[in-house]
Amino acid sequence: MKAVFPVDLIRDAEALLAELKRRGLRLATVESCTGGLVAGLLTEIAGASTVVERGFITYSNDAKSELVGVDPALIAAHGAVSEEVARAMAEGGLTHAPVGFVIAVTGIAGPDGGSAEKPVGLVYLAVASKVGATLTRECRFGSIGRTQIRLASVRGAVDLARAVLSDGPS
Repeated sequence: MKAVFPVDLIRDAEALLAELKRRGLRLATVESCTGGLVAGLLTEIAGASTVVERGFITYSNDAKSELVGVDPALIAAHGAVSEEVARAMAEGGLTHAPVGFVIAVTGIAGPDGGSAEKPVGLVYLAVASKVGATLTRECRFGSIGRTQIRLASVRGAVDLARAVLSDGPS
């Protein structure tokens, strides 16, 4: 059977899970435009259950509020696709799951839904941890296609999570 994800991405995810396990950190994901692909990548790896606790798919604004406590006023002020909402999603994951590490993703995968201010391919990533500050990243992948935007978002999320762990306390 062919792997669902590229081999290099699986290797990066394996390294992420190994580092989280070494630190004794459990993980949750809070995903919008990726619809669970980050959790899917991580659970593609045998033994992931020692680290992955749960995933929240918060595709709608209501789900962001109901499942992880994102303030509807924050969404109204900045939009669901914003650094502020990505941060709130990640930090909300910490308070709504028994974990020490959360990866969050929100964006516009297209092909519709973009605007001049927030074009298709705009994605915000956030990683929150009980051992450090929340880190966010804005990605502008461009209109490269829905599947490619979603896969690039997963790759970016794993890269950001690994960067947080490499800079954080051991």
